[in-house]
Amino acid sequence: MSDVTSILSQIRSYQHQMGARALEPNPGAFAPNRVGLEQPGVKAPSFGETLQNALEGVNGAQKNAGALAQAFELGDPRADLARVMVAAQQSQVAFRATVEVRNRLVQAYQDVMNMPL
Repeated sequence: MSDVTSILSQIRSYQHQMGARALEPNPGAFAPNRVGLEQPGVKAPSFGETLQNALEGVNGAQKNAGALAQAFELGDPRADLARVMVAAQQSQVAFRATVEVRNRLVQAYQDVMNMPL
């Protein structure tokens, strides 16, 4: 159970990071308040946008890990083993979180489809 809780907290962290980038206010707009209510002039990201941003973040982490691993294999002095391993672990955690979200979405869809009318 603690693994699921850990993964969910990581998902929320990624969502917060991705949402913060998507919600950066432009100079003429108001930022959303801490309660989560929207202010005039600021559009909250949709579920699809949030999911797309999360998938792009996972893809970026995987590309970064692959590039660092390749640079390490080629002997680049800027790609030390510690950085490669950390990037690989971040990529792995992000991918696991994505798979967990997918599994929960599929389960929720199946639950809704099996509801009696």
